[in-house]
Amino acid sequence: MPEESSPRRTPQSVPYQDLPHLVNADGQYLFCRYWKPSGTPRALVFVSHGAGEHCGRYDELARMLVGLELLVFAHDHVGHGQSEGERMVVSDFQVFIRDVLQHVDVVQKDHPGLPIFLLGHSMGGAITILTAAQRPGHFSGMVLISPLVLANPESATTFKVLAVKVLNLVLPNVSLGRIDSSTLSRNKTEVDIYDTDPLICRAGLKVCFGIQLLNAVSRVERALPKLTLPFLLLQGSADRLCDSRGAYLLMESAKSQDKTLKIYEGAYHILHKELPEVTSSVFREINTWVSQRTAAAGTGSPP
Repeated sequence: MPEESSPRRTPQSVPYQDLPHLVNADGQYLFCRYWKPSGTPRALVFVSHGAGEHCGRYDELARMLVGLELLVFAHDHVGHGQSEGERMVVSDFQVFIRDVLQHVDVVQKDHPGLPIFLLGHSMGGAITILTAAQRPGHFSGMVLISPLVLANPESATTFKVLAVKVLNLVLPNVSLGRIDSSTLSRNKTEVDIYDTDPLICRAGLKVCFGIQLLNAVSRVERALPKLTLPFLLLQGSADRLCDSRGAYLLMESAKSQDKTLKIYEGAYHILHKELPEVTSSVFREINTWVSQRTAAAGTGSPP
């Protein structure tokens, strides 16, 4: 929560004392967002954004969930958006999971007894999976939009992975290249918004961050058989960033009894900012799924 004496400023030079924030275990300031219903919330939802972006891009999704009387909260991960840290650099992928659990604990302390759900996209999907795996039985369910489960086969060949590992030893800050924004969505308007958003990091993926993403993929693969919570998984068949085979692997490997997969034929990566027919379907699917699971979690019975 804001502290009057805080001298710290965001990377955009806004004093943290003027913004909702939390301080993580490394003393880094993280910018937070809260979307609150007018009445008492029925459940809590933590939203985990993807690599290079920020939690403000989930405003429409969050507002939809608030309409279901849910309290939605999020923060910009370390090295992202309005949070501290070198841009798109993290010492260990576990830092992301640790910070999510810290934020979850803070909000749950203020709202004891409420069911809590996780929602994650892309790298945020990997963070969500690992967060759920770290606290079995704690979360009532998760929604995954194009989660990072498998690396794209073109960018993660055996040779390229080996090259990245060697580079990380000698030149960890070298860029592996930028994300081609045209691969994110078929919706040109959304691509333009992405390209002009000042809070998005477009500096390119550093080798050291690439290594952490590869580490995350191997951790996710090991975590999948430990998953028992309900989940909704949404995936585009033409996603060139997070291989759609990862969605099938997740469905096969997770021990969850309540698991749903919906594939969007021809859709790219950011399904919640895709062509209108895809995005409206994504919002509808999430709305229905969360509504049913919230009701079930509230009564303690399966949907």
